Amino acid sequence: MAHIAFLGTGLLGAAFAEGAAKRGDTVTAWNRSQDKLAALAPFGVKPAATPAEAVRGAARVHIVLKDDAVVEEAIAAARPGLAADAVIIDHTTTLPALTAQRSQRLNAQGVKYLHCPVFMGPPAARDAKGSMLVAGPKALFESVKAELSAMTGRLEYMGERADLAAANKLFGNAMIISVSAAMADILTLAQASDVPPQDAVKLLGLLDLNAMVAGRGGNMAKGNFAASFELAMARKDVRLMLETGGDRPMAVLPGIAARMDQLIAAGHGAKDASVLGIDAVRPAA
Repeated sequence: MAHIAFLGTGLLGAAFAEGAAKRGDTVTAWNRSQDKLAALAPFGVKPAATPAEAVRGAARVHIVLKDDAVVEEAIAAARPGLAADAVIIDHTTTLPALTAQRSQRLNAQGVKYLHCPVFMGPPAARDAKGSMLVAGPKALFESVKAELSAMTGRLEYMGERADLAAANKLFGNAMIISVSAAMADILTLAQASDVPPQDAVKLLGLLDLNAMVAGRGGNMAKGNFAASFELAMARKDVRLMLETGGDRPMAVLPGIAARMDQLIAAGHGAKDASVLGIDAVRPAA
């Protein structure tokens, strides 16, 4: 078992630290709000007053913070205590461009840094489930692959391009957030239609969303907008949805309607509804 450190013990960071301690690692943690560290004491996690104190003697330093600015502050504060062979494992969801700059700068300075964002909530972090993405030097990844594998149900190495894990994390979060927003509008329609919300959710079980992503999403990525569900007809359906919802607040459907209107005005009404993505890809010849 290893001596590791966690910088940031919010919901996710605390769950990671707890899981690591339960697996037998020696864990030290730092957090701006020191009271959050007290909850980890029963699991054997040692509190540290500063990032430098937390990382002293640690083979791996796991960062789980809010954003790029806080990550930079924590790394700068930790470096006086950082061992020369320690590996920084940054799980923070960050801006791809800044992540690439940080990785290039730190690795050039001899600081071993990998960006490893995750798709998991606190329960998955405690139980080593969910998915973890990794981007950075391959040799560095290989040196900690076994340890990272022990933290997650699925480990995906994206390659040496340092911003790829950050970009792919945003792709995934965009889907998660969009699904939540779409569900909010569906439940609004259910409310307006006097349909129990549980029944509306149950109906969605009839849809193969994974097949839609692979099929329709694959065609969109290729710029293939041959119609199977014309944009003009889809716009009619969205009109019906908005009329059903009335003056109730909607999360995504009004914006979709506005974008559809732009594309129909530009002459795309007979194309597939997936033409919503035409500006993101090159249409097929």
